[in-house]
Amino acid sequence: MPTRAFRVAYDGTGYYGFQRQPDVPTVEDAIFDALRGLDVLEPDADKPDGYAAAGRTDAGVSALAQTVALEVPEWLTPRAFNAELPADIRAWAAANAADDFHATHDAASRTYTYHLYAPPNLADAGDTAGIADEHERAVDDARFRAACEALSGSHDFHNLTPDDHNTERAPTLEAVRTGDYLTVTVTASGFARELVRRLVSLARDVGTGAEPLAKIDRTFGSDPLPGHEGIAPAPPEPLVLAAVDYPDLEFAVDDDAAASARAIFERRRIDRRTGSRVAGQIADGVR
Repeated sequence: MPTRAFRVAYDGTGYYGFQRQPDVPTVEDAIFDALRGLDVLEPDADKPDGYAAAGRTDAGVSALAQTVALEVPEWLTPRAFNAELPADIRAWAAANAADDFHATHDAASRTYTYHLYAPPNLADAGDTAGIADEHERAVDDARFRAACEALSGSHDFHNLTPDDHNTERAPTLEAVRTGDYLTVTVTASGFARELVRRLVSLARDVGTGAEPLAKIDRTFGSDPLPGHEGIAPAPPEPLVLAAVDYPDLEFAVDDDAAASARAIFERRRIDRRTGSRVAGQIADGVR
């Protein structure tokens, strides 16, 4: 059967990450279950022939352009795929690929976006009296962007990942402000575990003044940071795998599948705005 690559979008908040794990729901489990429901994957098969994915997003992380490739029959379009996928996972584009294509190894770059709540000053954030959460401290944009620049380029990020090998990476970080949010875009050929979330966490600490810019140089040092100076990952829910670049593939958008995805995620946007209003009423009313 031919090899085909699919662009897959998903809301990761209800899953324990992308990669299969025992006894918990994952995005990959849902994909394999859909393939079994379509009789593309045998019930007792471990995984499809030629299968690989662009990345292993953490629990709670969402995706716009996760990419999975596998050997499939000609009739398996994104629209057909969606007939068996749950509503919060949508295939929306596909590309024919060479027989030796590998969705992990052949990716030229990956781009993540992080939607960081980072009010420029506390007055703009409303009544924050009594809020001690470090994630809601005022962020100075100039300091934050200086941190992004310092964190960009080729470095050994061993202090920003639980991985103990292959920790040298060359990310590029950029930040754009929209109201109380900074959208942080991080691009690299590949990422160590939790690296994006720890990059954002360190940049936020520099941006709030909780840490000096010199902390970044110490992080790049050869010695491990002592426990009290370690950088914890930022929360996973604001992170999205936004793009994966394959120079040799031309993806065709499946109009019906894309329309389905837009409708489903627009409904989720409305539901979460409504939930925000409910939470706001309660927060404002507890006096």
